[in-house]
Amino acid sequence: MIDKNTHKVAYILPNLFTASSIFLAVLSMIASINNDYDKAMILIIVSLICDGLDGRVARLTNTTSKFGVEFDSLADIVAFGVAPAVLFYFNLGQDYGRFGSLAMAVFIIFGAIRLARFNVTTGTYDPRFFIGLPIPTAAVVLGIWVVFYKHYFDGDTIVGVFIILLSFLLSFLMVSNVRYHSFKKIELHKTMMLKVLVILIFACSLIWLFPLEIFTLLVSVYVIYGLSRAIYNLYIKKIKKVG
Repeated sequence: MIDKNTHKVAYILPNLFTASSIFLAVLSMIASINNDYDKAMILIIVSLICDGLDGRVARLTNTTSKFGVEFDSLADIVAFGVAPAVLFYFNLGQDYGRFGSLAMAVFIIFGAIRLARFNVTTGTYDPRFFIGLPIPTAAVVLGIWVVFYKHYFDGDTIVGVFIILLSFLLSFLMVSNVRYHSFKKIELHKTMMLKVLVILIFACSLIWLFPLEIFTLLVSVYVIYGLSRAIYNLYIKKIKKVG
């Protein structure tokens, strides 16, 4: 009897993390509406942490279920589709009329398409890579750039247009075939451990000193790396065909 009750609690736990992710996303949207953009972005990041924990807890407790998978996808579209889009719109998008509304809508729609495709293709590709930019990454990139704009370029039309175009680019990357490293299977040799430790300490020190700037740089580099890698591979294939 105790074992059955324990299993029931274990089944609830991962779904509780998923529900927490949605709740934090709703709080983020309220913060965006109230013009508290820093808080909105922090809540999206905490929501991302909860989203990462639900799957891990489910695997550790052996409580993975079809319901959990579907619930997680619905949570993701709220937390990483709607919440960052609301942050984007109330901070910047509404200043650009229909163009801003379109950018917001496209980001949410393409995010939903990305999640649907991920659900039906899971297990059919190399787990070391994501096919298309993951929606949590797109959410963080869009949100962090919006907050960066608010801190350093508030009212700058050129930077504002850049971020709107960035939202369209992120939307496209989510449904594209561009590969991005998942970092799920990283093999580190013993000789590399010390170097990795030093790099991590240095990176954490910079994040402590300049959190917004370093996070903006890191997520931007990740997006650019995947895109430039895809362009390079297409260029190599074109050369081989010509040759």
